[in-house]
Order: sequence, then C-alpha cells, then structure tokens
Amino acid sequence: MKTILMAILVLATAPDVLSAERAAPLQDKPVIHPFENNTAAVPANIIDEHVLAALGERGIEPARPCSDEVFVRRVYLDMIGTLPEPRAVRTFLRSRHPHKRAVLIDALLERDEFAEYWALKWCDLLRVKAEFPINLWPNAVHAYHRWIRDAIRDNKKYDLFVRELLTSSGSNFRVPPVNFYRAVQGHEPSAIAKAVALSFMGVRIEKWSRARRAALELFFSRIQFKPTAEWKEEIVTLDPAPVEAAGTFFPDGTAVTLEPHVDPRHVFADWLIGERNPWFARNIVNRIWSWLMGRGIIDEADDIGPHNPPAIGSLLACLEEELVNAEFDLRHIFRLILNSRTYQQSSIARTDHAEGEKLFAFYIVRRLDAEVLIDALCAICGPRESYSSPIPEPFTYIPETQRSISLADGSITSPFLEMFGRPPRDTGLESERSNSPTDAQRLHLLNSTHIQNKIEKSWRLRTLLKSSKGNRRLLIRSIYIAVLSRDPTPSEMAKAQDYFNQTGLSQRNATSDLVWALINSKEFLYRH
Repeated sequence: MKTILMAILVLATAPDVLSAERAAPLQDKPVIHPFENNTAAVPANIIDEHVLAALGERGIEPARPCSDEVFVRRVYLDMIGTLPEPRAVRTFLRSRHPHKRAVLIDALLERDEFAEYWALKWCDLLRVKAEFPINLWPNAVHAYHRWIRDAIRDNKKYDLFVRELLTSSGSNFRVPPVNFYRAVQGHEPSAIAKAVALSFMGVRIEKWSRARRAALELFFSRIQFKPTAEWKEEIVTLDPAPVEAAGTFFPDGTAVTLEPHVDPRHVFADWLIGERNPWFARNIVNRIWSWLMGRGIIDEADDIGPHNPPAIGSLLACLEEELVNAEFDLRHIFRLILNSRTYQQSSIARTDHAEGEKLFAFYIVRRLDAEVLIDALCAICGPRESYSSPIPEPFTYIPETQRSISLADGSITSPFLEMFGRPPRDTGLESERSNSPTDAQRLHLLNSTHIQNKIEKSWRLRTLLKSSKGNRRLLIRSIYIAVLSRDPTPSEMAKAQDYFNQTGLSQRNATSDLVWALINSKEFLYRH
C-alpha cells in the first residue's frame, strides 16, 4: 500500500512534461526547467529552414530547444533503444564542448546497440518471424536477422541492401536475403508485389487499378520455391521454364519489355533504385523521419500516394535529394535529422495551433516501444527477462544476457511484450505496433509481482544503497539519474527526503518506493 501511495504522491506532484506539452500557448511563460533551454531558434541545418518556413507561414511558434538532460535521454532511446548509463549522463552534462550533441550522435551511430535496435525496426517491416503465418522457421530467422543487423552495422548503402533483397537466389538458410520472398504470406505474384510495394515504395497497391497491379505482379511471376532434403529449407530462384517476351510497365507508367533470358526481378530493381525513381528515396527518408520524429512527413509512413500529401513537401524533397547525393548512405539522413534544431526542440509546445504537431512545431511525445521499455526496467531493476519457444522445433532458448531489442524472431515473445504492443510481424504495416497506453498496462506497472520482483532483486538499487553510505541526498540524486537521466528538482528532492524521513520506514523500502513511483511516471514511460 505504501508503494502505491508513494507512486500516486510523486506522480501528482512531480513536473509532468506531457501535461506541459499540451498546455495553452506558452510564448510568454518562463522556461520550464529542467526540460528546455531559453536559446534563440536559429536554424541548425537545412531541415530547419524548411520546417521554420512552414511554421512561419501559419504563424506557429516553434518550441524552445530541449535541455541537455532531455537530449541525452532522448537520443539514446531514439538511436539505440537504450537508457543512458548514469556515468554517461554525468559526463555529457558536465561537458563544455560546443558540439557535444553532434559528437554524441556520431558515437551512438557506432555502437553495437544501434545495429541491434534498427535491425528490430527492419525485422518488423520485413516480417522476420519463425511461426505462422510467416513460417520462416528458426534457422532462416536467425540467418536473416544476422544479415540485416550486419548490413546496418556495416552501413551498407540502401540501394545495395534493397537490390540484394529483391534479386538474390538460393537457399533461405545460406543466402539470407532470399527470405524476403519467403516471409510473404503466399507465393503468388500478387502477394509478393504487394509486399514489395509496401516495403520499398511505401504504397498500398490495393488502392491501385487492376491493370496497374497486374503490371507490377508480372515482375515477380517467375519466382520458384523448391524444398530440399534439409528440414524446412527452401530454394528461391528464377523458374527456368521457357517463356515468351512480355510487355508491361513500371509503376510510374514507363513501358518495358521483359526478355525471356532476363530475370524480371533485376529489371524491376534497376528501375526501383534509380536516382529519379519517384518512390524509392521518398519512402525511406519518410520512414526514418517517422521513426525518429513520431510521425511521417507523409503520415501514415506506409501509405504514400496522391490521397495523402506531405505536410511539408519541400522538406521531403530536400531529404530525398540529400539521400541521393549521399549515394544512399542512410547514416547521412540520421545525422541530418538528429542534428537539426527540429529534432532537438522541446516537447513543450508554445502553440495551440491545430497543425502544430503535423508541422513538427515540437518534439512529439510517445510511449517507449515494448522491447525498449522492458529493457529499461531490467537495466534499472533487473533481473533480465527469459524468452524461449518449444515450438517450432528446434527448441529455441534465449540467454538472459540478451536484451529484448536483440530478439531476432517475432514469434519469441512474452506476456509483457504482447501487453505493451509488440507487433506480430504478420503484415509489415507500421500500424501493427501499438504504443497506446491501456488500463492493463497501468495496473501491471503499479501493482504486479513481475515489477515488484524486479525492484526487490535489483543489483543496481543494492549498489546505490551501499555506495550512498547513508547520504540520502546522494541516494535520491543517484536514483533520479538512473531512472530519469537527470537530477531531481529542489521540490522533488524535498518531497523525497520527507518520505525517506518517515518514522519506521527503512531506507531500502523508501528506495524501492521511490523507484517504483518514478518508473510509473510519464517522464519515464515516454520519449519526450
């Protein structure tokens, strides 16, 4: 009971960035510490020129820049799906380097967790899953996931990445990118064309005319799937049966003749990754923007078309051009977005204009992904989660040292991941993942033995108690840094000390109560 009461007390009195973000216009209000800075809104790069111009046309005031405390937590979560370690937070906050944010961004791009976290994003999109209805099976899942992760780690150029996915042939155990075709529900050309268009063009061809769909399907009409003697292995290749030359057209209307001796997949890939393709660069820069900023310039990010125009057309065109000029180096787009003032602005709005969110007048608040959230809880409270799957064979066991963001198989899950919206990876649609809060989630975090056991068994809390040596201010400060990546405000420190000073309450119980309260705060549960 004390734990729940303490949680309610802290949640009711601590600064709530989400409430502030939805407040009335704040142009004349003071800076809200420790969440924002009072510095001039000077464009940091070309992205900001387009965003601020769009906001200026409508008289919308952009948010102030976020504070260093907010930035370090935000960029760790957005780039590597990981809370920053307290030592990293303190080092960053103490630094006086004039470009320390850019330096941190570059460092995070080289971390192993960057490849792990963005492989998770791509595995959602590419439907990497062992069981029904995808049925890749474990051997193929792990080969495919490893290939995706290594491509991100090695910064493989995006056009080459997609070309390999579309044109590879061979065993799905030994040539991982052929699993793109294996991971489609159905081997018929219509199902494959639908998956190709969704994944690499960001379009839903169900909205196209029948003739236009048939033209795209023809490029994938000669794919053959052959079983082998090895359990669940399959060969994906071009059907060698003789065919006649066939005329069709690309999605942009350009006519083409498919010669019998040429793999039509190569013809389509050559068109798709061309510099002048109207969909290829636009789709991926819009997806990256959506993943980092909370919504696409075209939103939804996988529903591109005349019916869904971009919020800031010049910004989307700018990012397309930047990607082409960088020879499809996706890290260039990451750097451009992450170093922009638009990304680094506060989540606290200075406008109540209806189009403020659509035009990125502030950083969009959203709940942590299920995998990121459970990893954060394990990092603060421990112990690690256990994952295993007896079906399908062979038995799959995930070591407890492996984090949830590193799970290769969409079939390997847990009640927590399912409760907090992990996608089933059945369709490749962004909407499969749900980050909307529910009553079941709130009750689980407030009053479950799962969370209680984590807090009671936390090696980190035991370490903090021991290292503080009875210094309550130091202990409280260490807890805030570990959970929220910032120091407590004077008001928070006073309230926490009052609670610690209660007669009959042990320091260990007070520590557990404070941690439990903070992990139930919106500031912890949300990207802000």
